[in-house]
Amino acid sequence: MIADFLSTPVHVAIAGIFGLLIFASIVAAILRRAAPGEAATELTRRVNSWWVMISIFTFAILTTRVVSTIFLGLMTFLALKEYLSLVPTRRVDRSVLLWAYIAIPPQFYFAHIEDFGFFMVWIPVWMFLFIPARITLGGVTEGFLRAVGLLSWGLMMTVFALSHTAMLLSFGASRGYGAGPLLFLVALTQFNDVAQFTWGKLFGRRKILPSVSPKKTWEGFLGGLFTTMAMAALVGPYLTPMDTRWSLLAGAIIAMAGFLGDVTLSATKRDLGVKDASNLIPGHGGILDRVDSLIYAAPVFFHFLRYFFGQPPP
Repeated sequence: MIADFLSTPVHVAIAGIFGLLIFASIVAAILRRAAPGEAATELTRRVNSWWVMISIFTFAILTTRVVSTIFLGLMTFLALKEYLSLVPTRRVDRSVLLWAYIAIPPQFYFAHIEDFGFFMVWIPVWMFLFIPARITLGGVTEGFLRAVGLLSWGLMMTVFALSHTAMLLSFGASRGYGAGPLLFLVALTQFNDVAQFTWGKLFGRRKILPSVSPKKTWEGFLGGLFTTMAMAALVGPYLTPMDTRWSLLAGAIIAMAGFLGDVTLSATKRDLGVKDASNLIPGHGGILDRVDSLIYAAPVFFHFLRYFFGQPPP
């Protein structure tokens, strides 16, 4: 049974991730006994949430590609729902919000069938033209630009950006790597978040953007960058078509793009006056708080991989 599970690089990588989770659980248990307090309790809460999130993600990517795509679409739906629950909306625009949700299934369908053309224009062209026109038909001009901007950015940040995860899934499936490229992206993005946090806690002194994200430091950013590059070089040749050198570069791109996604969402939340998008995930906040790095990392990594390692089949 174990030998069958460890028959592909994706399975081996997942086994390694669960091994890290077991190690984290042991560390959390030791800290609870040695130094009980809020820090130990918070760590335990975060680790328990990781168990749930990784178990669900593993089930989704190890079933069928249809199930995996639906799962990714559901995560996008929840992210958009959190965003729309935070931003101010005019009463006249509330019926328009339905169209934002309706945009999700076609976007993920285009990703599933690898229709790159429609995938790239469905949100940034057709929905970006339709939404302002639909808002105009409401007949209220006061606050028009703000309403269009808020909804367009929400669609771009959640639906369009995050749907690149489904496109990565299709890209890997059509080239014999299965869920490898998607697992590479998601695992490294989350690993980079943890690495930046850890290096920042240990050695952080010089703040990068104190008015946006006060806990982000140059030491944490650089430590996370080089640690993520090393991890990428280790696993990239097995999960993706990249060799070690390309994997190093991909690791750097994911780390930097992930940082930009993190601080961009931080700026969005600060403007809205909230700390977390929701309290859905104990110790982590909401779906948006967990996928913030992917908002930039998913499209940047997908287009990097597609440009240098072949066009999707027609």
